[in-house]
Amino acid sequence: MPLKAITRNRRRRNAVTLISGLLPVLLGAAILYMQAGRALKHDTKQTAEEGVRQFDLMLDNTAQAAHELLPLAGQSCSDVKLALREQVTRRPFVRSTNLVWDNNLYCSSLFGDYQEKVNPGDYTQGALWLMNGNPVTPNTALLVYRLSEDKKGALTTLDGYHLSNVLRLIGRKTLLLLQVGPGWMSTDGKVHTGTAPILPVAQSRLTSGRYAFAVQAGFPKGETWRYMSSEYPPLFSLLIFFGVIAGSIGHFVQKRASAPTQEMQRALEAAEFIPYFQPVVHGDSKSWSGAEVLMRWNHPKEGLVRPDLFIPFAEHSGLIVPMTRSLMKQTAALLGPQSARFSKPFHIGLNITASHCRDLELVRDCREFLAAFEPDSIHLVLELTERELIEPTAITLQLFEQLRELGVKIAIDDFGTGHSSLGYLRQFNVDFLKIDQSFVAMIGIDTLSSHILDSIIELAVKLDLALVAEGVETHEQSDYLSAHQVNFLQGYLFGKPMPAAEFISALSDH
Repeated sequence: MPLKAITRNRRRRNAVTLISGLLPVLLGAAILYMQAGRALKHDTKQTAEEGVRQFDLMLDNTAQAAHELLPLAGQSCSDVKLALREQVTRRPFVRSTNLVWDNNLYCSSLFGDYQEKVNPGDYTQGALWLMNGNPVTPNTALLVYRLSEDKKGALTTLDGYHLSNVLRLIGRKTLLLLQVGPGWMSTDGKVHTGTAPILPVAQSRLTSGRYAFAVQAGFPKGETWRYMSSEYPPLFSLLIFFGVIAGSIGHFVQKRASAPTQEMQRALEAAEFIPYFQPVVHGDSKSWSGAEVLMRWNHPKEGLVRPDLFIPFAEHSGLIVPMTRSLMKQTAALLGPQSARFSKPFHIGLNITASHCRDLELVRDCREFLAAFEPDSIHLVLELTERELIEPTAITLQLFEQLRELGVKIAIDDFGTGHSSLGYLRQFNVDFLKIDQSFVAMIGIDTLSSHILDSIIELAVKLDLALVAEGVETHEQSDYLSAHQVNFLQGYLFGKPMPAAEFISALSDH
């Protein structure tokens, strides 16, 4: 193998090994990332719920004070100011109380008689106003609760210190914001105007069902990775372990798969590729008319290996040619001595591919094969598989001409499912069409497939070609094919592929 090809293969193997190792780590990290996101989302949801609960309790105090003071609205301030101050002393979160008449604040627990216009539009839903301070404490947030009935009104205020304190205590691990109308505040105790900022990670927003405010909780950018690094170190170690294991397995599998050619070459030299025989019967009498020779790999460790697991690679690597030659020699040695008992002519089918058609060696192999049998006792049928396209080159045309001079028959295997069945009919002198088992299996089940099957049969009749139906497993299929004058049938209904000794024993009964 050239040095460049070796280098490319090594790089490809290293890349696949790296990907095999990284894949479980990346997938696991992604799963942990999503799990961390869910955990953080759960935390912010709980934090927001607790924040709403605490603010509801605080506003309950201020609301209760306003309800008790509302009936006093309209009375002289000198008569009710003690009642206003009593509410301040009795309620733990109430900073001041005020009475309003006809939207004029006229009595305050702080100043007694007082005059200030009250604008209901400043209050969210007419009830709450988050202020950035008042003349008494201009730099301290204030939450005002308003209660009104006709011209009567009561205002109770809640100190921003209590609000920011709740935000700090509840949101120790999260970012927590309180929003009332157009204003919002965070743990710094200052009131900001406008929409509250979007919190980058696991944001949860919850609106109170009793008062006109909302709480927003979340985490800063990068919190998910910080959470993972602090909570999941053992899992990361486990992911790295699985990554190493997966990379090692990927490397081992590639190393094993990188030498299938050598393994198949060894098997060829050890004669592990052996023939199995499946009977083919006449469509009318159901008596044996011949057999298809199928290749099996009798592996010393794996046992009998199915052909679909090694034939495609054998075709790709070019080993299919010497493997077929070995199969022909074994078949000739096994069946040649039995040819005197054959119902003449006995059809023996062998599969060939495009690899067999690149030179004239197949003519010599067929000549040696036919020489092992009594003259005119068999018809050798070469079945063209269509997994790889056979090009009609000068060598190919010469090959098929010489094969025909030997009396070798040509069949198209799995007709209608491969590369160029109709092209083969035009380019090569074909004797048989083998109907693929996928069409046979649909007899009585799928109308479209039945139409295709009927068309194949009609085409064969017009071209004067014999037909072989593969995969016949039921009497219904057999009767249908026989009624449509299909010449030969093959399938489990008449016999499964069997080793040579079993086939020769069964041959005497047929």
